[in-house]
Amino acid sequence: MADPDEAYVATLAGQLCTRHTTLLATAENDLALLRGRIALVTAWIHNPDYDHTARTALAHHLGLPTPAPEQR
Repeated sequence: MADPDEAYVATLAGQLCTRHTTLLATAENDLALLRGRIALVTAWIHNPDYDHTARTALAHHLGLPTPAPEQR
């Protein structure tokens, strides 16, 4: 696939910033919300108070780092 024309990309980026600032702000808010939710899930995955098998399965399913092996 060919790289996009840099001038074309710059023009579209300029239009996005000047004409659609509300959409950009909405996308940034959605991204912040998603990052917060991923942080909550990651904290749960690494919390040893919950079942290790469930935490490991969830981490694998979501493509997140798995919890450390349990220490006995």
